Amino acid sequence: MVKLAFSSSLAQKDAKKEDENSEVLIIPESKEVDEVVPLGQRRAWCWCMCFGLAFMLAGIVLGGAYLYRYFVSQHLKAAAQHLTDFEERGVYFCGIRYTEDDMSLTEPYAEPRVRYHSFKERIQILEEEEVELINVPVPEFAESDPADIVHDFHRKLTAYLDLSLNKCYVIPLNTSVVMPPRNFLELLINIKAGTYLPQSYLIHEQMVVTDRIENVDQLGVFIRRLCQDKETYKLQRRNIIRGKQKREAEKCTKIIHFENVYAVETTICDS
Repeated sequence: MVKLAFSSSLAQKDAKKEDENSEVLIIPESKEVDEVVPLGQRRAWCWCMCFGLAFMLAGIVLGGAYLYRYFVSQHLKAAAQHLTDFEERGVYFCGIRYTEDDMSLTEPYAEPRVRYHSFKERIQILEEEEVELINVPVPEFAESDPADIVHDFHRKLTAYLDLSLNKCYVIPLNTSVVMPPRNFLELLINIKAGTYLPQSYLIHEQMVVTDRIENVDQLGVFIRRLCQDKETYKLQRRNIIRGKQKREAEKCTKIIHFENVYAVETTICDS
């Protein structure tokens, strides 16, 4: 029987080798990405995002403004072309002879003197648009101002442009004085054909200036075109007292025009 024995030194060496070979490799846990990125780089990244968003918003705002101006300019061009087409339609040059009772030159209780006057004007009627455009040139004899007048039956407005003062006045349309476009057109056709010779009387209407109108865009395309870039005011009608009237404290202008079977003298006074 053989007895085996190991040397203690060899046993220690083997144990030592096993201990050396059994070392455990400890791997540190991975850190979060935010902890790995330096603080300066994170701030730079935030600034880049803020600037990017700011540029995107600025691009949206500028793009929207550009598109708005583009469509508005196209609309105005179309309106201008539309008005140019209007100008190519039939235009009438019409004159009227009217009588006026001159009561300012008479003595009390005396018979009024009758004066005869005549004037001419340029008339354009847009029947489909329900608009009447009247140009009153400088009169040869009557003491009145030249003017451009727009009667817009669709908007129910009348606008007077005093060409001497370069001021515009707007008032609700008086349908009892201004003849509708279709009827007025028939009257002009009869005058042109010679079946009606205008010889009529003069009626008076007085207006007083009230408020200033800052924005004329809401008054329709025809009045806007007439009053654009001009001082524009509202008018209010007032009753007329026949006879001699003192207007020393007021500054008034007159516009004599023809828009019915009679002539109309429109007096506009500052309030």
